[in-house]
Amino acid sequence: MKYTGAQILIEALIREGADTIFGYPGGVLLPIFDVLYDAKINFILVRHEQGAAHAADGYSRSTNRVGVCMATSGPGATNLITGIATAYMDSIPMVVITGQVPTTMIGNDAFQEADIIGITRPIVKHSYLLKNVADISRVVKEAFWIANTGRPGPVLIDIPKDISTAVMTNPKYPQKVDIRSYNPTCLGHPMQIKKAVSAIASSKKPVIYSGGGIMSSNAAEELQKFVDITGIPVTSTLLGLGGFPGTDPLFLGMLGMHGTKYANYAISNADLVIAIGARFDDRVTGKIDEFAPAATIIHIDIDPSSISKNVLVHIPIVGDAKHILQQMNKEATPPKINEWIEQIEQWKKDCPLGYKKGGKLKPQFVIEKIYEVTGGNAIITTEVGQNQMWAAQYYKFDYPKSFLSSGGLGTMGYGFPAAIGAQVANPDMVVFDIAGDGSFQMNIQELATAIQYNLPVNVAILNNHNLGMVRQWQELFFNKRYSYTSMAVQPDFVKVAEAYGAEGIRVETEADVVPALKRAIISKKPVVLDFWVEEEENVFPMVPAGASLTQMLEGMA
Repeated sequence: MKYTGAQILIEALIREGADTIFGYPGGVLLPIFDVLYDAKINFILVRHEQGAAHAADGYSRSTNRVGVCMATSGPGATNLITGIATAYMDSIPMVVITGQVPTTMIGNDAFQEADIIGITRPIVKHSYLLKNVADISRVVKEAFWIANTGRPGPVLIDIPKDISTAVMTNPKYPQKVDIRSYNPTCLGHPMQIKKAVSAIASSKKPVIYSGGGIMSSNAAEELQKFVDITGIPVTSTLLGLGGFPGTDPLFLGMLGMHGTKYANYAISNADLVIAIGARFDDRVTGKIDEFAPAATIIHIDIDPSSISKNVLVHIPIVGDAKHILQQMNKEATPPKINEWIEQIEQWKKDCPLGYKKGGKLKPQFVIEKIYEVTGGNAIITTEVGQNQMWAAQYYKFDYPKSFLSSGGLGTMGYGFPAAIGAQVANPDMVVFDIAGDGSFQMNIQELATAIQYNLPVNVAILNNHNLGMVRQWQELFFNKRYSYTSMAVQPDFVKVAEAYGAEGIRVETEADVVPALKRAIISKKPVVLDFWVEEEENVFPMVPAGASLTQMLEGMA
């Protein structure tokens, strides 16, 4: 039997378990799209290639499976770049397929040619330019393996048009991957684990600092067991939310720039920090030389290059968080930390999260009601900015893979297409994108995608008629010189939703919030909820740039 490269590609994707591709067609991809016409694979036609990348990302984050997106050569491929970089920064497994001009035309400035391999080299885990039809099945298998093992990340496959039309007889699909230069470590070194267990047993003020690696390695159950054994309180990064139950008494909430005061006090006064699947980024640490100044630091991470990259680590353990926690759970003993727990409880009582009631509708109130109406049983995506931080603070995430947000890159426009990807992957779940009026407009065209594929995604716009987080910084540090952050001119989001065939609801009072949310959840179509909230509400606490975690600003708009 003879098969074209396009047929081999689609068959290889199916064999790797890819049931969905998010993408947009183009000239050099036509041989592949002709095969997709009859293929048993779900293709989601987005309205912009950036939406395809973010949707594949949301699909992946909500399932821990490899997301797949596809775009044509030149501008189609370059439109994927922001989504690829978003996934790379947050260690999200994706396989990105781009079309390319025929091999004989590469380098000749052909129509819609772009060196996507060169352009994306810094933001992919690995990339392939296919030059032989016989390599397709092997490359696809390797791409999925690389994307989803070790520290996950995006892998790009660039396929020239003549390779997709080339023919070969009886292609073979490899059963396993054998890459000599790529063998990520999974199990932690036994001696390092013994050192860690000993340090834990003798600690008086320990804190667990958990990150997105808990989700990547499916280690939430092991983390819960570790806490059950040791009784150590847990604080989380933004991307770690949901890795440990937000309603657990030992959970301190998020730490860092907009973390809870008690989480920041705990990490600053700890004598032992157990970092699991986190990278000590600047939004967490604040002023580096004042981060956990008296603490011994244990760092568990799959990526050896992350160890001591930002903060000096005393006990490094390289490996997969799930496996290492399983090893530690066999040996760990509870430290004597009653006084420490009492101190933390006192901080919780003295420094709770809060906001000023009354006046205009408050965004924090909206998020609290989303949590109440969903019972915490929903997938929440966010855009970036104030909406993201309020969601992290006021929605209690009890389940892994229930919070999807752009952490490292901070990508506006991420949340809505990511919600579409999550809804495709989890058709029975309630999905909310908590958005800002600025960021939602960046990929608002994906309303058409949600309508076309009957995806009942809910968008909760916290509409403050501003680029809220930038405006907040201008208020606090630039004497309220609001330079180009006003969004006074904006569309009527209700009418825009209706124009696409979705449902639109505007909400301006507290009394209307819950009825609107309930109406959205039972709707069988996409719903855009336009919440007109206090324009100058700020996110607090806040650690200013360059300050330590104990130097938090407080205030209520």
